[in-house]
Amino acid sequence: MTDDNHPVKPKRINNPQAMRSRILDVAADLFQRYGYNATSVHDVVRGAAATGGALHHHFATKKALGLAVIAERVAPEVDATAIRPIATASSAAAGIRNVFNGVADTLERNRAVTGCPLNNLALELSLADADFREAVNGVFERWRLALSLRLHSDRPEMDLSRAHDLATLIVASYSGAMAMAKASQSAEPLRACAVQLETLLG
Repeated sequence: MTDDNHPVKPKRINNPQAMRSRILDVAADLFQRYGYNATSVHDVVRGAAATGGALHHHFATKKALGLAVIAERVAPEVDATAIRPIATASSAAAGIRNVFNGVADTLERNRAVTGCPLNNLALELSLADADFREAVNGVFERWRLALSLRLHSDRPEMDLSRAHDLATLIVASYSGAMAMAKASQSAEPLRACAVQLETLLG
């Protein structure tokens, strides 16, 4: 019951999973834009409109938060952006062209290139911490394996070792093109690699 003088305040809804998800989203965005080391726990707390206690309830340390970002934000993004589109395309060559050009289109729409989230974290953290190195490398390995299986499926005569080497070239091309795109603030390196890889695979 309420009246004009004593309105009933809405009940606060406690949703720990929604808070955890928001913290991960904010941390992933800040790590992408500014880097892991340059982002403080306070930055994440403020960005997520959370409290320090809420963050530490879900992530005991900043490192735990970073590892969760890799597992729950970066890895799924690689899967959605670079693995599934190639697995479901008419051919590996067509999928690779679509992935490279699709990312280039997105970068041009955004008018900014912040780089590949996986590549950014690999360059920043792999030498600093073995757990981060293992986490990042695990995403790269899953990406290469998926590519090599698709390449072998398209060309059964190609042995898996050759397919794996070719998958390494594709992942390295993407990562390098994204680094060059970030440095130049241009999607042109991605489009150039798309053309050359499609020619190679055609």
